[in-house]
Amino acid sequence: MQDDVTVHIDAPIAEVWALVSDVTRIGEFSPETFEAEWLDGATGPEVGARFRGHVKRNEKGPIYWSTCKVLVCEPEREFAFGVIMNDDVVNTWGYRLAESGGGTDVTEFFQLTPSLPLKVYWALMGWARGKTNRDGMRRTLEAMKAVLEATPS
Repeated sequence: MQDDVTVHIDAPIAEVWALVSDVTRIGEFSPETFEAEWLDGATGPEVGARFRGHVKRNEKGPIYWSTCKVLVCEPEREFAFGVIMNDDVVNTWGYRLAESGGGTDVTEFFQLTPSLPLKVYWALMGWARGKTNRDGMRRTLEAMKAVLEATPS
């Protein structure tokens, strides 16, 4: 009930960090989340900050808002957030960064919280959703790569 995708980006880790931790820009890159906004007066990434993302599931629908909370915020290392449902984290998404070859290896990941309903869902539909998530993570990272590599450092 988890997976990840890694892409190398020829950009400094600070620039990659600034992009992956700016949730207000996710709509430029994600195939499913087309906008996001900070909540409760938050203006940037920090542990405990909340935001909401506007999602078009599977790029078709339904369309809904998901409230999220920043769980990990280690500049230039890791940014992770939990998708909240009924005050519980049901899914964690994030990015891990590592300097590599003059650029940055970026790993996007997700991990479903191991609850009985999610285990049943994953057992029945996990193959399809897993493929959708992997494809979406790769597309997101490749879109970020295109923007970061086109910008002079």
